[in-house]
Parts: sequence; C-alpha cells; structure tokens
Amino acid sequence: MTRLVIGAAAGAALVLAGELLFLTQGGMPAAARGARPLPLEEWLAGRALEVAIGKDASRASPLPGDAPNLLAGARVYRENCMTCHGAVGDAQRSAVAAGMFPRPPHLMPPDKGVTDDPVGETYWKVRNGIRLTGMPSFEGALTDAELWQVSLLLLHANELSPAVEAELH
Repeated sequence: MTRLVIGAAAGAALVLAGELLFLTQGGMPAAARGARPLPLEEWLAGRALEVAIGKDASRASPLPGDAPNLLAGARVYRENCMTCHGAVGDAQRSAVAAGMFPRPPHLMPPDKGVTDDPVGETYWKVRNGIRLTGMPSFEGALTDAELWQVSLLLLHANELSPAVEAELH
C-alpha cells in the first residue's frame, strides 16, 4: 500500500513538474498575435463559461423585442460594441478587433452572430464580460434596460427593420 501511495505521489509530482516547465519555458502561447488556443484550454474555458452562465441562459427579457427597444439597442451597440463586433454587412474588422485573441465574433449579418443563443445568455455575457477574451463587463457602464436592449438587438440581428439597420450605420 505504501508503494502505491509513493508511486501516485511521484506520478503527480512529475505531471506538475512537466506543467511548470511548459508554462515557464515558453511552451504556453501568451501573445495575441498568431496564437491558437490549446485544445484543453479551449475545452476548459468553454465549460467554465457554460457553468458560470448556468440558469441565467434561460432567463427571459423583461423588455419586449419591439421597435423602440431594438432602436435603443442599436444605439447601444453602435456606441459600445461595433468597434470589436462589426457593423451590418461589414465583414471588415477594426484594427482593435483584428489584434485581439481570441478574435471577437462578428455579431451582425451576414454572419449569424448570437441569434441562436438564448437572450439571457447574451445578457449575461454583456453584463458580466468574459475573462481572458477581451470581452468587458458593461455592468455599471450601461443600465439594466440598455443591457437587455442590446441583447434583444443581437437576438433579432438577422431580422432587423430598415430603421434599426440605419441606426447601426
């Protein structure tokens, strides 16, 4: 039994030593330019985000997805989000977005953006931000109504009225 415990401890120590060498000797990519996420890094970050959002993803918007709220959401998007996430019909990335890692997703048509995500999930991401991605928290910078309005806009991004699209230009 003692040999088993010693063997397990030695194995764990070797794994930790290998991880330490990987991290401290330049094996872990840290630069934003040209970097690709490691498979385990990508899986862990995705799983952590899923768990953090949890039940909030199914949260319904207290505001209707009507024209006044979508117009207000378009103003919020234009002023706070467009630099990183792009404009309607514009696949061009800003210099800020092009230099980020991971790249911020394009959220407006012709891309699908987050139109297939529950509005509560988008609200959570805008309100809380996402660590180590460049996505800031807008809690405190935007009112709760503005957070919901921009989340509703993104939910309906593939079916915007001409008035709302005009607000985004």
